[in-house]
Amino acid sequence: MVVASGSGVANLNLRKGKVGSSYNNVMKGGDNSDSECCSSSSMVEVERNPSCISFTTFNILAPIYKRIDPKNQSRRESDSRSSWLSRNQSILNSLLAESSSIMCLQEFWVGNEELVHMYEERLGDAGYHLFKLARTNNRGDGLLTAIHKEYLSVVNYQELFLNDFGDRVAQLLHVQSIGPVLQNQMGTLHQEFLIVNTHLLFPHDSSLCIVRLHQVHQILQYVELFQRENRLKPMPIILCGDWNGSKRGHVYKFLRSQGFVSSYDSANQYTDSYADSHKQWVSHRNHRGNICGVDFIWLCNPNQPRKPLKTSWAEAVFSILKYQLRKASLSEDDAFTFLKGDNCGDAVTYFNFYEALRRVKLVDVPNGLCFQQFQDLWNQADVDGNGVIDLEEFKQKIWNSTCPEPMLESFSDCMEDANTATEHEAIGFKVKNAMLFPREAERGHWPENYSLSDHARLTAVFSPAKMRCYGSQNYS
Repeated sequence: MVVASGSGVANLNLRKGKVGSSYNNVMKGGDNSDSECCSSSSMVEVERNPSCISFTTFNILAPIYKRIDPKNQSRRESDSRSSWLSRNQSILNSLLAESSSIMCLQEFWVGNEELVHMYEERLGDAGYHLFKLARTNNRGDGLLTAIHKEYLSVVNYQELFLNDFGDRVAQLLHVQSIGPVLQNQMGTLHQEFLIVNTHLLFPHDSSLCIVRLHQVHQILQYVELFQRENRLKPMPIILCGDWNGSKRGHVYKFLRSQGFVSSYDSANQYTDSYADSHKQWVSHRNHRGNICGVDFIWLCNPNQPRKPLKTSWAEAVFSILKYQLRKASLSEDDAFTFLKGDNCGDAVTYFNFYEALRRVKLVDVPNGLCFQQFQDLWNQADVDGNGVIDLEEFKQKIWNSTCPEPMLESFSDCMEDANTATEHEAIGFKVKNAMLFPREAERGHWPENYSLSDHARLTAVFSPAKMRCYGSQNYS
């Protein structure tokens, strides 16, 4: 077990896991609700190219969390074996009908041996290697990642423990295609990529924005560490899971600034302007009855320009600070005055800045920023390094700053080239298709007769693409 350095909100531990475990015997799903869980136009029918790789992410709603009596919130599905058994058999039927190359499940009930055994048997018999990981502090649920061994092999597997407020975890896998996907002058090329399966904290209130942002930051830090320590060549990174946040949130914008694209939005050409005039897709009806889009399969190709991670993180925190100030109905001038505090001058001092962040509950609170994180923020805001933040620096770094699209510091000037093979050639992915089930979720509706989970199932199909990368990725 390796303890992460430089952690703040969370101390993230990393543990190596066993690669490759197969299971035998079949347990048939004794359930008659296949019509509900199996789409008539699954991704299997949409895309049959053998070089393509399909990913499914699905929060399957652990029975220990599924409420079954509106009048008695303490009653859960876990109290009724017949209920959770039938529903999970249907879930397995739907997953096996989809038969994706990789399945990433969240809220997998690791605390129930019978359910775990059922998934191991049915998915194992269908040809999948299974990797499961429980959340810390015996929460009862966790993650399950299944890799189809006929098409893919797992080179390395590691478990990430955030040890944070929500006891969150993540799985990191280095995967390679069994067969070649492309050919160049040097011979055949195999697809390699990194995949992460995770489930972020639910935003019970705005004070947890910083915790959720830090969870993603920690995961990306470890992906970069993993790439460095294993001296990996440039390859795609795929992040799957329940992110518990929408396209309007800080986490979404942070990942965009790191070069990631949402596969569903990319495949269906969703943009912010489109969402403004059309009903946006959804993937979750939460315990409050609200419907929202929170499940993502993120893709970052090896030729994608990326900001330094520390820079993107600071911009995201400044975005949270601005949100808190505007939430208090402060104008630009009022916000600057708030940051100045009792300072009579025309600048924000180090002490004033700390006190302002304390008042908006970003520091000096449980799960808030640690000293080093605050120091990094200060260094970003004090552009000229003179020990204070003047009005122009405030406007540039906080008030008018955004967490923008990938860009700016493009330290790998890349382009696609299908004919020229160089030592900088890499194989990335193109998003071929993406689909939500139930299909009504794509139109912003949640069907009342859908009962597999409180989440929709998201599947995306990627095809390999040659890419030329000049220089190396920046890891900071």
